[in-house]
Amino acid sequence: MAKLKVFITSDGLTDYVVATTSRAKALAAWGVHQDLFKDGAAREVDDPALIEAAVAQPDEVLERRAGTAAQLKAIKAAPKKKEPSKAALKKVADLEARLAELEDRWAGQVAALEKARAELDRREEREQAAHEAERAKLSALLEKARAALT
Repeated sequence: MAKLKVFITSDGLTDYVVATTSRAKALAAWGVHQDLFKDGAAREVDDPALIEAAVAQPDEVLERRAGTAAQLKAIKAAPKKKEPSKAALKKVADLEARLAELEDRWAGQVAALEKARAELDRREEREQAAHEAERAKLSALLEKARAALT
């Protein structure tokens, strides 16, 4: 196993200490996405008492009031993230199923509309052809009738 290093950051009220193998893992344990080490908001710990307490609970974020080097016994494990409840998981699954059903219905409606649109296009073509044939017939009759007048 890789050697553990102990890192610390603070929000001004609370110091957060974690023993882990890398800076990236420390940032992940703190739930931070920006590099706190880059701007000096986090650093590696050199205090033997903090190192001892953190190494005893590797990969767990420990808390203490900020600026209280003498109160190491006040360090405690930060609350872990709770697992989602069965009700919350069921709600998500139900909503996903409803969304999938809605998408299926929509796809069916789009297909029906496209079919209706194609039928309307065919009907328009038939009606236009009939109109043009009738118009040509009447135009020919009109020409004959005009020619008969002269």
